[in-house]
Order: sequence, then structure tokens, then C-alpha cells
Amino acid sequence: MNTKSSASDIQTKAISFIKSNVLIVLILLVWQVCVWLQFIPDYLLPSPIQIVQAFIEDFPLLVMHAKYTLATAFIGTTIGLLISFILSICMDLSKTIKELVYPVILLNQTIPTIAIAPLLIIWLGYGIMPKVVLVVLSVFFPITIALVDGYQSVSREHLNLFKSMQASKYQLYRHLKIPSAMGSFFTGLKVALSYALISAVIAEWLGGYYGLGVYTTRVRKSYDLDSMFAVIFFISFLTILLIALVKWLERRVLKQHFL
Repeated sequence: MNTKSSASDIQTKAISFIKSNVLIVLILLVWQVCVWLQFIPDYLLPSPIQIVQAFIEDFPLLVMHAKYTLATAFIGTTIGLLISFILSICMDLSKTIKELVYPVILLNQTIPTIAIAPLLIIWLGYGIMPKVVLVVLSVFFPITIALVDGYQSVSREHLNLFKSMQASKYQLYRHLKIPSAMGSFFTGLKVALSYALISAVIAEWLGGYYGLGVYTTRVRKSYDLDSMFAVIFFISFLTILLIALVKWLERRVLKQHFL
């Protein structure tokens, strides 16, 4: 019975995967045919096969540069997480702090990443520091807002119960508010991770020696469009992989907490 159920689940997931990706496959097929038939010259738009060939040839180089970009994104996201947790709790504890801080972080979110990146390079040099700062500025907003919304979603009945039991502020957040905000937190984290990788790449465009952004700049200057598309799709793949990792972690954390 379990074997049949497992086989049925696998079949259902396979069908769902095919349905969700059929449009992508069709687009790639049409793209390939258009280049084959020379409706679009391959020096302007390489075919998917050419891009795959470039990706295979450049794979060791892409992996080497990806390590630096991922390290920057990871460090910046970790720092952004710490800032977000501290700031969100302060905003939840004090309405005055929330009214003062919220417009500032909202203003930060309206500033284009590409506009502030050159300033950080001028102020902090060409090392990893400006890239990490740019990632922090990009990720802490969605996480902070998600946490604040999660804290405020706690029902009045649960809050009154904890207060009637004379729970401390630490106990209130540790056992009620933070666990209740986990769903919102992971939603914000998925958005933040996509911002993190993009911000790291943008910072590398403007200065640095290693990273996918540096690699992108080099192939762009040499008009190597095959490699250009290869690195673009590689960045997209890494972003999807990170989001999938967060989804897996979300399922495990929420399952452990609520079961």
C-alpha cells in the first residue's frame, strides 16, 4: 500500500513538474528553430544549444566566480538577518520607533541598487566590503517588514493568555511571536535571497577582481554573447536553487514547530 502511494506521489509530482515547465520548453524550441532558420542572426541572439555549449566550456570558470558571489550574498544576508531581527523586535515593542524607522527603511527600498553601488565603491574601495553593504541594504527591508507583520498577526487571545501567565518579554517572543512569524519570515527570506544575489552581481559590475558580475562585464566587453547568456542563466539557476533550499528549510521548520 505504501509502495503504491509513493509511486502515485512520484507520478503526480512528475506530471506537475512537466505542466509547470512546458511553456519554458516551448519557448526554447521556438527560439532554437528561429535561430536555425536564421530569422534571428546568431551573432545577435545565440541559440539555446550554443548557450549550453558555452556553459559547458566555461563551467569551471563560472563555478570559480560563483564562489565569490555566493560568499558575498551569504555574508550580506546573514548580517541583514541579524539587523532585521533586532530592528523588527524594536519596532514591535515601540510604536514610536516604528513610526521613526519605517519611513527610513521604506526610503532605502526606493533607492535603485545600481544608483547607490558606485557610491559604495568610492567610499569603501574595490574589496568585498561595499558588495556586502549593498547586499545588506537590499535584504534587510523585506525580512524586517515580514517579521513585523508576523509579530502583529498573533491573535489577541494568545497574547492575553501569555500575559495572564505573567510571561516575560523574552518568553513572549521566544514561544509565541517569533514562532508565529516564521511563515512570514520565510516569505521575506525568499524575496531577500533573490535581491541578495542580484545586488552582489551589480556591485561586482562596478569593481572587483572575482565574481559573476566581473565575469559578466568581461564577456560583455568582448561581445561574447554565448557566454553572456550562459552566465545570465547560471545566475537565474543559482537564485532558483537558493529559493528551493529556503522552501525545503521552511517545510522542515514549520513541520517541526506545528506538529
